[in-house]
Amino acid sequence: MRRWLLTALLLGSAVSAEHAERQSGYALLGDELRALQDDDFANPGMLWVDAGERLWSQAAGPDGRSCQDCHGDPTSLRGLANRLPRFDADSERLKNLDTLVRNCREQRQQAAALPHESEDLLALTTLIAHQSRGLPLDVTVDGAASAAFEQGRASFERRRGQLDLSCADCHERLQGARLRGETISAGMINGFPLYRLTWEGLGSRQRMIRWCNEAVRAEPMNPDSQGALALELYLAWRGRGLTLETPAVRR
Repeated sequence: MRRWLLTALLLGSAVSAEHAERQSGYALLGDELRALQDDDFANPGMLWVDAGERLWSQAAGPDGRSCQDCHGDPTSLRGLANRLPRFDADSERLKNLDTLVRNCREQRQQAAALPHESEDLLALTTLIAHQSRGLPLDVTVDGAASAAFEQGRASFERRRGQLDLSCADCHERLQGARLRGETISAGMINGFPLYRLTWEGLGSRQRMIRWCNEAVRAEPMNPDSQGALALELYLAWRGRGLTLETPAVRR
């Protein structure tokens, strides 16, 4: 374990947590992948935006209601995704974009819940997040959200798994170091949902959190758990000011 950390440090310059740069993963892409993300006709993530547009007007549930019936055009939700997760006073729980869409589906349309990482859920969340592309991440972490924020901060710093690594070890203390030919990123989440070449498909913020836990051989988090959502809140706060890129492209 210590040998791995030392090797990573020798392969590149790491930075301290206090001086970690707030940098989108876009900055680490080569010219080809940047061009792929920037071109809406070439960006593979736009396929999910197109699918989301079809689902937006599709009736569901016994009353045959669609997203469009309540919200009108998807552009009406511009300024939503960049402010999530947020604390919901009625349920006294954090809710992210996946939660809001799943709740609407069940409570408003009275239709079957969309499974996490299902194509339909990814299509709708990508469509909605795409409306806020270019807006800065701006989550609320004080007041009623403060306890969840501190829970997320503690989770970010806590070592876990057989490799005994925390999120902060990789994405703050070793940010900028080289690992197997790749530069360790700052771990920002301003591109999600995004298309990842490693996955050969689209994924949510919570899929990335689960993937990172598996990479350090830790128990994956339940995407509906308040622990997972608290970590997402903290990650969104870390990226405050970075603009939403959905759908981003990453390696």
